[in-house]
Amino acid sequence: MDFLVAHFSQAVFLFLAFFSLGGAVGVVVLRQPVHAALSLLASFLGVAGLFVLARGEFLAAVQVLVYAGGVMVLFLFVIMFVNVRAVGKEAQYLRPLVPLAVVGGLLFSALALTAMWALGRRPPADAFPLVSVAGQEVGNTEAVGWILYREYLLPFEVVSVLLLVAMVGAIVLGRKPKEMEKA
Repeated sequence: MDFLVAHFSQAVFLFLAFFSLGGAVGVVVLRQPVHAALSLLASFLGVAGLFVLARGEFLAAVQVLVYAGGVMVLFLFVIMFVNVRAVGKEAQYLRPLVPLAVVGGLLFSALALTAMWALGRRPPADAFPLVSVAGQEVGNTEAVGWILYREYLLPFEVVSVLLLVAMVGAIVLGRKPKEMEKA
């Protein structure tokens, strides 16, 4: 029990990492599109948990709100709109590329392990969660909010109006003509 208490953050990290990787593998492996989308949701939530573990509360909140919320709803709407089951089967053109993908995956894994080994030899960075903004020490989320709504308010509002216009345009383009709605 003492070992678990002493290494609790590592255990939580490993659980969240395997949860995220399992969700990512499920996206590729599962045949039903809705199941794959739900697996992607699990991967998004696992990544948000990793952000919380790394003291990135703002990034975790954005991950949950934007990706797990907005993007997943968009994916599910597209899956329902396209009716994937009606799409016919196509020939497999990627079969000859499987050996190349395996070799590329092994090379990428070797590169990632080398990078982790090199980073592991450096002293750990000081991850202090408080940031000084305008002479006050605040957390990461407050610092991002302070800078976003004080210094970058105009670009933030311009982007929000642009996204609203794009959403209304997508709705107008996606609507059926009135003749087809009645039929």
